[in-house]
Amino acid sequence: FRDLLAKETGVPIIVASVQESIDEGKVVEETGYNASRNRLQTVTLLDAIEKHKFNCAMGGGRRDEEKARAKERFFSHRDEFGQWDPKNQRPELWNIFNGRMGMGEHFRVFPISNWTEMDVWQYILLEEIAIPSLYFSHEREVFLRDGVLYAKTPFMPIRDTEKVEKKIVRFRTIGDATCTGAVESKANSLTDIIR
Repeated sequence: FRDLLAKETGVPIIVASVQESIDEGKVVEETGYNASRNRLQTVTLLDAIEKHKFNCAMGGGRRDEEKARAKERFFSHRDEFGQWDPKNQRPELWNIFNGRMGMGEHFRVFPISNWTEMDVWQYILLEEIAIPSLYFSHEREVFLRDGVLYAKTPFMPIRDTEKVEKKIVRFRTIGDATCTGAVESKANSLTDIIR
């Protein structure tokens, strides 16, 4: 989907790979039942920002996804080490953003951070934006862990007590398979999801 969209729009695509960071020895993959690749993405992202000299990286995070995001602003200032310091966060008055930054610093910009999941779905429907089919229901091998349905993948070892089942599911958000849960759903269109 990503490559097709880039081809259709003529927008160049730059891919940074967590697997390459692992293969190059820059990060060590966690092992075990609750291992996550999520934290490994930081090194890959910071390497790409430095390599390509980006001064801004856009993200799709929403405040209703994760409590930690509620403290961040649209323009999230990062220091030369890629760290976010709330004390260094600039005030955002109305729609005025302070984009001043020093050498080596960058911003992470979250344009939909004040939106809810439903806001996003309604906007996608209104603007007729194409999205990957993974957001719609499909049959998938999943297992239940700590109240969350996870997709069976090579990255998540399954305990003897966990049962892999085929279910009709969809993903409300797409990210690291080790921390992104599915929901049982037969919604296979935007209008089904919005209902």
